[in-house]
Amino acid sequence: MSPHAPFRSLQQFAALSLLCFTAIAALPSVAVTAESPKADENPGGDIVVLRALDKVTARTKDLFVPIDETAIFGSLAVRPRKCLKRPPEEPPETSAFLEITEVHEGADNIVLFSGWMFASSPAINALEHPVYDVWVIDCKISEPVTPAPKE
Repeated sequence: MSPHAPFRSLQQFAALSLLCFTAIAALPSVAVTAESPKADENPGGDIVVLRALDKVTARTKDLFVPIDETAIFGSLAVRPRKCLKRPPEEPPETSAFLEITEVHEGADNIVLFSGWMFASSPAINALEHPVYDVWVIDCKISEPVTPAPKE
């Protein structure tokens, strides 16, 4: 088949389109990891702001979860491990590494998601669950605790 010949089938075209889309979709994660010295300079947060949706009741809730602590939403346990936010002079992007498990009483918990989520592109790496959606909103840096002045 010559490089200028049309595709033999719609399946070939669809496969090539999917391959191109996957490569393009992977670019934001490559950009974060390719510049590892700069990634250390990115201000990290110690509180991850997540939005959770219960698809059955249409109830949403914003969760403010400190790093390495667990928040419960319905039957989900969400534990953020890392949160990165680009500096203001760069294009906005907030990403968080999350571990999401489904909690069952009297049975083993099921790991539903473990990986990076991006606030600007929640569909790139999303939680796939029939009842719940969770996505990253922001990273917050908590205020440092300052001791009261002595009198």
